[in-house]
Amino acid sequence: MNWYPRENYLKKIRDFYHATDIIKVITGVRRCGKSCLMEIIADELKMGGILEENIIFFDLDSKEYNKVLKADQLDKLIQRIPNVPGTKYLFIDEVQNVDGFEMVLNGFRGTGEWSIFITGSNSYLLSGELMTKLTGRYIEFEMFPLSFEEYEDIKKFYGKEIAVDRQEELNNYILEGGFPRTILLDSMAAKRRYVQSIITEIFEKDIRRRLKIRNKNTFEMVQKYIINNFGATTSLKSLKRAIEKSGTPISEATIARYIKALQDAKILYECQRFDMKSKKSLSGEKKYYIADISFYFAQNTDNRINFGPVLENITYLYAKSHDYSVSVGRIGKLECDFILRDNEMNYSYVQVSYTILLSKETEDREYKPLESIKDNYPKYVATMDSLLQKRGGIEHINLVDFMKNGKEF
Repeated sequence: MNWYPRENYLKKIRDFYHATDIIKVITGVRRCGKSCLMEIIADELKMGGILEENIIFFDLDSKEYNKVLKADQLDKLIQRIPNVPGTKYLFIDEVQNVDGFEMVLNGFRGTGEWSIFITGSNSYLLSGELMTKLTGRYIEFEMFPLSFEEYEDIKKFYGKEIAVDRQEELNNYILEGGFPRTILLDSMAAKRRYVQSIITEIFEKDIRRRLKIRNKNTFEMVQKYIINNFGATTSLKSLKRAIEKSGTPISEATIARYIKALQDAKILYECQRFDMKSKKSLSGEKKYYIADISFYFAQNTDNRINFGPVLENITYLYAKSHDYSVSVGRIGKLECDFILRDNEMNYSYVQVSYTILLSKETEDREYKPLESIKDNYPKYVATMDSLLQKRGGIEHINLVDFMKNGKEF
């Protein structure tokens, strides 16, 4: 099949295509497009003159290779590859299935004959002691489901209809989600079933295998609560109270363990809260965003869109996919939705709201946190408004137009 090229990620990796001293690690939630990205990289290598016999693929989730679970098995698998002149390009999908894969790959990396690309669907891939020993010898590229700009672009690529009205198209993106495979499914019911199958697959392959969960129902209660309250300030105490109201006793330690499992499986992202006066991270209450909005709609029957947290989540993922570090800022009693930092250590500040045109009070609520920040870094109020205004050097942007054009904050 002709895969949609995820240029936002390809442009980050291209400089390392031929690097034999660095292992390229592509991470991200299951089904976000990692395997397809590796196939596109292989195609680009062929177009650049690399012979097909120099390109090797192993999908360790496939029936052919899913019994490869130990380091010596992986080593033998690679050793069987015919020796050909020139650099060999090795692509291994879901490498975390193999216990001790790090030392095997580092051995081949050390020969200078292999350019190695690997994918993994959870944070365990980079958390082991052996991976720590590879520090400086690998580089991570984190993938996300489709951003809004990619969602429109992939629909054009596959000849799917795009709504003329931008609000309608954003609603489609919110309800359908950003998993690339859903673009090829026509009915909403089929899209929801597909996302539900992803949630099940993540639980069975990325959580249950590694975490001893005594009560699956309790785990699912925590998962549902945290997904249903994405973008809200949450603490372990408040979560414990909410779950125990249903008659299910649970400890804060268990809740923390389950949340960590959801983060490791890339379903959930913790957004650190930062006090801008003391310049310290805040413990206790936290905000979580989900890897794709479709996770929310897949486990709920209500199709109504709560634009407050939804637009925040979309902005968070857009910023992460453009390589920003993201945190929430507190300024006294006020809160800035997002503090962004790019790779060159430049900052920007973003407030997100559906609209600021309802009243002067609404406008002031969104501008005040930004006006209280006294540095000269760019500041944005991102809304769905068509009528944009200027106030004190703060840029009022239409979020849809901003994302469609792939702009940077």
